Amino acid sequence: MVVEEEKSIEEGLLQLNNQNGDSDCRITLCVILSTFVAVCGSFSFGVSIGYTSCAEIGIMKDMDLSIAQFSAFGSLFTVGAAVGALFSGTMAIILGRRGTMWVSDILCITGWLSIAFAKDAMWLNFGRISSGIGIGFISYVVPVYIAEITPKHVRGTFTFTNQLLQNAGIAMVFSFGNFINWRTMALVGALPCFIQGIGLFFVPESPRWLAKVGMDKELENSLRHLRGRDADISREASEIQVIAKMVEGDSKSSFYDLFQRKYRYTLVVGVGLMFVQQFSGSSAVIFYASTIFRKAGFPVAIGSTVLGLFMIPKAMIGLVLVDKWGRRPLLLTSASGMSITCMLLGLAFALQKMHLLSELTPVFTFLCILLYIATFAIGLGALPWIIMSEIFPMNIKVTAGSIVTLASWTSSSVVTYAFNFLFEWSTQGTFYIFGAIGGAALLFIWLLVPETKGLSLEEIQVSFTRQPDEINHT
Repeated sequence: MVVEEEKSIEEGLLQLNNQNGDSDCRITLCVILSTFVAVCGSFSFGVSIGYTSCAEIGIMKDMDLSIAQFSAFGSLFTVGAAVGALFSGTMAIILGRRGTMWVSDILCITGWLSIAFAKDAMWLNFGRISSGIGIGFISYVVPVYIAEITPKHVRGTFTFTNQLLQNAGIAMVFSFGNFINWRTMALVGALPCFIQGIGLFFVPESPRWLAKVGMDKELENSLRHLRGRDADISREASEIQVIAKMVEGDSKSSFYDLFQRKYRYTLVVGVGLMFVQQFSGSSAVIFYASTIFRKAGFPVAIGSTVLGLFMIPKAMIGLVLVDKWGRRPLLLTSASGMSITCMLLGLAFALQKMHLLSELTPVFTFLCILLYIATFAIGLGALPWIIMSEIFPMNIKVTAGSIVTLASWTSSSVVTYAFNFLFEWSTQGTFYIFGAIGGAALLFIWLLVPETKGLSLEEIQVSFTRQPDEINHT
């Protein structure tokens, strides 16, 4: 009886989708404003990632820190982010998407101000942990919120702005970090959080979350704001309510329910994409770009500045292509490019070690780093977060989203911590390892990751409960 009931609900859902008109495809000013407010937190995210690169000399000099103390300060960000990621899903379901962003703003502002006005290492470390926890919340809730409010035909493009604003934050740090005092830079990191905190008063809550908590009237009001006052929202509202009803019986799912047969594939895709994103070396290359340039003999100041200027244009490529090419082609292109450029980097350092063509190593390394970051940006940089926000049903989104986000931050911590040891062991070997993992990522994406372009969240979540070989990969 339960199976038959679920099947009838799915049939009703798909029938509603087939009847859908164009009213839910409108891009309104409210959608644009809501997305902008959400990605303000992403800009602070980017500043946090690049902050230690520009602030290292100033903080160590002004605060009289040792290398070990500064390393602890830098690493506490990922520790805090992992803690935030662990509770991000629960926060998002209890407080809603807007409420969670408010909490993250408070934590990030507190953290940045603590760093900006720090008198000793204790306040620096407290600020880094606090902002890290806030970023852990942001890394989950921002892509989820954007995916839940945007029309399906532009969902990828709008969700990709999360990555675009992260890159804008990194670009700002790399471009101006050498000229701005580290305390002022911390205040700059807090500014987007102030803007987001105020802006959240003027944007609607996610209609999917409102359906989850049974607030049907508020759901309709949210959709009217997002789709326009004159839009027919009845079909989209019905679709959202149908899927909410379908998962209502599982609304109190436990951690162990994630490993049910129907959810296992979804979890493998979500966690697997985060692992290949990080273990293919992305965090190491971005965090330690100056170290790589220095080892290759390329001027660090020139490399960092050009890299900063390159950050936003390369993110725009994925923004333009994500809803034209689709997720799978971009992921496959990204994994291929990252694998090839890592192998070329390994070759360059191997030739340098053998004193062959050593005069070409600096420029060749610099070009390979640019190509690596460009190919990372168009696919594996943002798409794992986009797909994570799309594939999990409401009843497991809390736990599954937290696990996927935690997987990202913990694997990032492992890579950033181990990179210096690997680089000391073998410069070329480090990139050969990253290249091999990129090749494995290509195989993983080809075999397991389906296309979600052009599907509503409800259609994706229904199809993902089927077996992988039943899902259309085209």
